[in-house]
Amino acid sequence: MSKVIKHAVVYTGEDKIDDAYIRFDEQIEAIGPMSEYRVSPADQEVIDVEGKLIVPGFIDVHSHGGYNFDAMDGNAKELSEMVDDMVYEGVTTYFPTTMTQSPENIAHAMTAIKEAAAKNPVIQGIHLEGPFVSPVFKGAQPEEYIQAPDTKLFDHWNELSGNMIKLVTYAPEHETSPEFEQYCLEHGIVPSVGHSNATREQMKHSRASHVTHLYNAQREFKHREPGVTGHALLEDNIYCELIADGFHVCPDMIKLAYELKGPDKIELVTDSMRAKGMPEGVSELGGQKVIVKDKQARLESGNLAGSVLQYKDAFVNIMKFTGCSLEDAIKMSSLNQAKEFGLTQKGVLAVGKDADFNVFDHELDLVETYSFGRRFKK
Repeated sequence: MSKVIKHAVVYTGEDKIDDAYIRFDEQIEAIGPMSEYRVSPADQEVIDVEGKLIVPGFIDVHSHGGYNFDAMDGNAKELSEMVDDMVYEGVTTYFPTTMTQSPENIAHAMTAIKEAAAKNPVIQGIHLEGPFVSPVFKGAQPEEYIQAPDTKLFDHWNELSGNMIKLVTYAPEHETSPEFEQYCLEHGIVPSVGHSNATREQMKHSRASHVTHLYNAQREFKHREPGVTGHALLEDNIYCELIADGFHVCPDMIKLAYELKGPDKIELVTDSMRAKGMPEGVSELGGQKVIVKDKQARLESGNLAGSVLQYKDAFVNIMKFTGCSLEDAIKMSSLNQAKEFGLTQKGVLAVGKDADFNVFDHELDLVETYSFGRRFKK
């Protein structure tokens, strides 16, 4: 049996269809203008959304947690519950993101994420952030566990995860990084520079094609040394993550990145942590005390410790900060991630793709989300 949504303005990710319908179960069965719509006896439910906007479901490839859960907790049941909560902010594809911790804790997290993904298909990959980073730009990564890239250890974690690692944040200035990059490329894992003190010259010799949370926790660009940030902005092949909460990066610098990179090479991420969706106050990240106040999560040292950003707000913010179109915001929230990580069922609304989409009103408030055809509405 199928469901039908009709009289919607549908942004497919490749096109815009005014006054459209979508017929779907777990996957999209038909999509097009209302002039082509025909009633079917197999239609179980027909919903008239009266001109509301439909966009592809959001893909968050960098988020540690939220709703009082964290990917490093190593609890498969709680992780799946957390992912279900993420759907209410429009996220229909999710990469649980780890952080620098002991090898044993990371191994435990890999096993738990694999178990959660077997029951919750919203989980489509893992982002391993650390421990192969630089202490110079550690950010909220605990320094005592930072180490140089270790291909054998990484292979062990990847095996424990069921080969679910799709993205890894590392510092290319380590001597062992070339061998590590080769492993990543051979195993379909995207190497991403982050928490790195690499120079422009070192970046030129790396094989990274992605930069973790552009501007944050990396050698910044200066007039005599472009650093990680300058390299990312200059090179056409590099995808750049942006945390569009207005705190991690000021709106003017977000607009600068958009003007230089364009909408095809930017990916919105939340980098959210446990405290997202929870009351302000004291929280925790990687065993470190975090204080959440005024929509910001900070360590006692004052360093930002991830965010409490909801994806639906990042989606609206990128349009507000840059003046970009809704179509460009869709590229940065769905299309680019699906393309980069080979998520062939995601990112675009078309027949045969997963029925993952968000319904917004004309004020750009999220009304409801459909994930594999299931309706989520608060």
